[in-house]
Amino acid sequence: MSEILHELVLASEKAACIARACREEETLFQLLIEEKKEDEKNKKFLTDFKTLADVLVQEVIKYDLGKKFPGLEKNVKGEESNEFTNELGEKIIVKVCPTEEETARLLQKVLDNNEPAAKKLAQAVHQDLVVTDKTLDAVNVNIPQTDLAVWVDPIDSTYQYIRGSADVMPSNGIYPKGLQCVTILIGVYHIDTGLPVMGVVNQPFAIKDPETNRWKSQWYWGLSYKDTNICSVKFSAINGETTKKLECGLSDHGVCEKNSYGVVTSSAESGNILRSLTAVCGKNLHFAAGAGYKSLCVIQGLVDFYVFSEDTTFKWDSCAPHAILISMGGGMLDFSECLKIVKQKKKLLDRPDLLYNSEIQEATGADKWANKGGLVAYRSEEHLERFLDLFVQDLQLKNDLHQ
Repeated sequence: MSEILHELVLASEKAACIARACREEETLFQLLIEEKKEDEKNKKFLTDFKTLADVLVQEVIKYDLGKKFPGLEKNVKGEESNEFTNELGEKIIVKVCPTEEETARLLQKVLDNNEPAAKKLAQAVHQDLVVTDKTLDAVNVNIPQTDLAVWVDPIDSTYQYIRGSADVMPSNGIYPKGLQCVTILIGVYHIDTGLPVMGVVNQPFAIKDPETNRWKSQWYWGLSYKDTNICSVKFSAINGETTKKLECGLSDHGVCEKNSYGVVTSSAESGNILRSLTAVCGKNLHFAAGAGYKSLCVIQGLVDFYVFSEDTTFKWDSCAPHAILISMGGGMLDFSECLKIVKQKKKLLDRPDLLYNSEIQEATGADKWANKGGLVAYRSEEHLERFLDLFVQDLQLKNDLHQ
């Protein structure tokens, strides 16, 4: 059912419009921020926030998918609860109403009776968009709707979204922070296998028009189902090569080996992992905000891998980019399980893929859906095992020295 993929792209672009609309007036935007409850927050952050944009975007995606594909909205899961508290302390269930006028009246309660702002947001919610993508229009794959479920991260990197930095300069094409690190993530997985089959990653603040000062978005999509693998990334940009051309030599087995690998990770990564990544990557180790954006750096070919060993990314962070990476010949694996396999001198024949259909039984709140063993995202299988071998060798060497 490739029509779903087209609707996901459409929903992501409407979500991007809402995200930009919420940011246009700074004084108003501050009314839209709420601290998350204890069971909602990411334990990586001392304080974690959600915005009305997060909640509204998630509800719009759910509403639009359900309108086009009745019943699918029941299988849409996301990061945010749809309860929001206004300045008067009133708890309001945010939802998309049947008409623009009804949605505006509901939003007016959240926005402390700011009628113009509520009407503006309601207009963005109910607008009819048209998305033109010839490659997407040509996709024709039949997937039973009842086999599918959806993970949504309405605004990934909410902290960068709240800060709103628009003047951060990239390093080697990678933005360490700022609005460019904000992404909207919509991933579809197969209910039985847990494997991702479709994904859309949308950057709402990808390009800023120097004349109008307005932002434009950029979206990326991928579909992987049975023998069909297709994505929006141009074929010439795939083949496992990063944008930076790194020298390549032949190993004793005739396999092409890079002299260095490009990796993006989080500044919250543990010290021992960072030291070994530095040893393997040298100056090609990069830091960036947002799990979605770091995955996007792999999709774009800016780096070879995204590595994160902690359990503070979640199914809604990884499902969408994971689907795109699979469609390109790459993937996203459980990092901890990969290290166990490599330490045992085994080949990665049975890849420990991240799966999306089961929760962690002993966990509570958001932690039920954590990527418990961390993750490694890769664009091509060509260099994966060699990179992991080098990383494990350095990690074990440093551990031996400290014993």
